[in-house]
Amino acid sequence: MTTRQRKSQPYPLAEVFGYPPDNQTAEAQLVRAQRGCPFNNPSGVDCTKDKRQDPLGVCSIQHNDHPVITCPVRFHANRQLLMDADQFFFPQLPVGRFPRTLYEVPLPDRSGKSAGNIDIVRVVLDADGYVEDYGAIEVQAVYISGNVRGVFSSYMRQPEGYSNNWSSVGYPRPDYLSSSRKRLAPQLIFKGSILNQWRRKIVVAVQSSFFATLPALVEVAREQADIAWLIYDLQLDLTTNRYALAHTRTVYTEFAPALTAITEPNVGNEQVFIERLQKQASKSASRSLPQALASLADAEIDPDQV
Repeated sequence: MTTRQRKSQPYPLAEVFGYPPDNQTAEAQLVRAQRGCPFNNPSGVDCTKDKRQDPLGVCSIQHNDHPVITCPVRFHANRQLLMDADQFFFPQLPVGRFPRTLYEVPLPDRSGKSAGNIDIVRVVLDADGYVEDYGAIEVQAVYISGNVRGVFSSYMRQPEGYSNNWSSVGYPRPDYLSSSRKRLAPQLIFKGSILNQWRRKIVVAVQSSFFATLPALVEVAREQADIAWLIYDLQLDLTTNRYALAHTRTVYTEFAPALTAITEPNVGNEQVFIERLQKQASKSASRSLPQALASLADAEIDPDQV
């Protein structure tokens, strides 16, 4: 019996605890040893992704030769997101007035129950310390399919000796579809709808590769917008061998048209589906029950169901 050799692919990790895998500076080694987070983690200094005691310190993965952000905290670098959001929320804020930042704020529905937590709320207080204005920020990183924990654990065992390719099972890839349907769409439906009825502005922070997978959104002037889509990318600084977060574009939309575009399915031709049913039904009719069960067992497993 021969074992099929797996095809080698480019190394999938772009950043581990904030540094590219090949960055072996003293600073990078110290942060990895301490399981630290260099991106203003709201929960504290240390990385808390996935497990607090054994964090999955992967900030971004490589896909098609580009880093894809997989941890929402990555968008917090240098507080740039907050400053970019403030330009939309408070374009005429008086000199000397500075917004405050609140994290994971529960949003009540009509019955008083939580409709979910808002990732970030920027709050402006008046001279007496009362809330005068605020805006909500939702940060959307990308889900991963495949075994990213396996790659990460292998790297952490020997950071200095890792290979520039990866041939093990479960190659990690960005799952844009799940990121929009299972995360972004529900956030806009529930939390976004409440905020929009209160006539509060919303910022959604995403990476350009993720935004490109969304349906086309109708853009409006900033003054008309309910949502500002702040779009970012990671750019490698060859001098420091670190990726910098760069704001590349802002897209302004109204809430209702954007929600409709994202949540309405792109209805296809039913006849194509019927032909597919016919084809599979014809195949299954010619197979025995054990063969059909074996086929199901070999089917691809949804990583979100594991």
